[in-house]
Order: sequence, then C-alpha cells, then structure tokens
Amino acid sequence: MSTLTEAPPPLAPQASEPKPPKRRGRFTPYWLLLPGILWLVVFFALPMIYQASTSVQTGSLEQGYKVTWHFATYWDALSAYWPQFVRSVLYAGTATILCLLLGYPLAYLIAFRAGRWKNLIMILVIAPFFTSFLIRTLAWKTILADGGPVVGALHTLHVLDVTNWLGMTAGDRVLATPLAVVCGLTYNFLPFMILPLYTSLERIDGRLHEAAGDLYARPWTTFRKVTFPLSMPGVVSGTLLTFIPAAGDYVNADLLGSTDTRMVGNVIQTQFLRVLDYPTAAALSFILMAAILLMVTLYIRRSGTEDLV
Repeated sequence: MSTLTEAPPPLAPQASEPKPPKRRGRFTPYWLLLPGILWLVVFFALPMIYQASTSVQTGSLEQGYKVTWHFATYWDALSAYWPQFVRSVLYAGTATILCLLLGYPLAYLIAFRAGRWKNLIMILVIAPFFTSFLIRTLAWKTILADGGPVVGALHTLHVLDVTNWLGMTAGDRVLATPLAVVCGLTYNFLPFMILPLYTSLERIDGRLHEAAGDLYARPWTTFRKVTFPLSMPGVVSGTLLTFIPAAGDYVNADLLGSTDTRMVGNVIQTQFLRVLDYPTAAALSFILMAAILLMVTLYIRRSGTEDLV
C-alpha cells in the first residue's frame, strides 16, 4: 500500500523590497551650523591662535616681533603683576557675592510676588542696558563724589569707619578706593545676576510650595529645602555671568579707582595700548583666561549642577 504525496504548490514570486527614499535634507543641519562655525573660527579661534603666537614672541615694535617660543614671558608677567591678579579675583568675587545677595530677593519677588507689576519691574532691571556702559560708570563718580549725600550718609551711619578698618576706603573719601570699584562692578553686572535667577525661579512649580506647606514646613524651611535647591542652575549661571566679565573688567577700576586699585584688565590695556609690549599683554590675557577657566570648572563641579539656565 503506497502513500501518494502531493507536490507543494508553486511559491508566488515575492515582490522586491522597496528601496528607502534618499534623505535629501540629511546635510541641512550642518549647513545651518556652518555660519555659526565660521563666525567662531574667524572671530574667536583665529584671534586666539594669533595671540598665542604673540605671547611667545620676542623683539620690539621698531625691529619687529618674531616667534622664538619664549615661554618665560608667562612667568615674567605673572611674577610682575600677580598683585593685580589677586586684586581682580577679590574685587570680582566681592561684587559677585553682593550681586547674589541683592539680586536673589529681587528675582524671587518678580517670580512669585510681583503680580501685575512683573513686567514693569523687569523693564527697570534691564533699563541700564539702554545706556552706555561708560555712561553708567561715570554716573557713579557723581554719586560717590566727595561731600555728596551718599558719602555724608555713610559717614553719619559710621559705615565709613567699618570700611576704613577693612581697607576699602580711606578717611572720608570713597572715590579712588576699592569700595568705589566694587560698587561700580556690582551695579554694572547686577542685571546679569537677576535675569538667570528669575528664569530659574519662574520654572519652579508652585504646587511644590503648596505640598511643603501641607507637610507643615515653615517658609524658611520651604525656601531652604525646595526653592533654593531648585534655583541652583540660576545661581550658578548668574554667578558665572557676573564673575567672569568682572574679573577682566578695566573700566570701573580706571574711572572709579586709582593706581592702587588697578586690576589685571588695566595692566593688559596698558601693555597693549601704551607700553606696546604685545607679548606680555598676550601672556597676561592667557594667564587670566586659564585662571578663570580653572576656577569655573571647579565651581561647577562643586555646585553639583550642570543644568545651567
């Protein structure tokens, strides 16, 4: 007895898989990035390379400068002008702390308590940007003028006695002292502190404050446990935007200070424009940049946040 097996039916021809369409816009993002990259190369990278080569040159303006890889210029510049570096860090650090102490309450008020006045207060915060940096600084010469109402009030309140003891002022004079330079730095860079703080505080969900209240947390506890930790990106951004330009500033020290309050920015300006010692000026610029980069890196790591506003 035999078993007949039927042959399987012929397989239907399978249709060939369609080829994926060509992505015509694959390079569009790179073309959009190209103008920004060219801008950075032309106006940032190339000047940096040129200044780096200038810092290792020797010669004079009459005879010309040549690249001789004279790295001793860095050590000579640092050993000669280290007091100005220390002074720049101290002034910028003091101004940054004052901006944080003044800016945080104001940013908190704008974010949570301003109500319909929020836009008006924001306009007042950015109003200094409507005038020149130079004009704003010169205005402080009138505010802190000898015999003026501000100096008279500080003298009446015995504030000058404390600042004299700290070495920030000299006698009854405020102009041409470290206090005047710090006041100018604080005023000019205060908006750079307020704006990131306000942006960070406004992102906080108000329901978190309500939840903290439901858990019987007091206002100070709510601020310490909820508000301030969540606003740390704004704190870090504001302090960086304040400290970095303040450390390299020279306008405030030039207009409000004296020869005893010169910052490293004043030295770089003098070396570039008056002494015409380009290698020393370039070396000072790179030392300042390296010092700020190191401090910023350590600060960001210690702050525990990389989510900058």
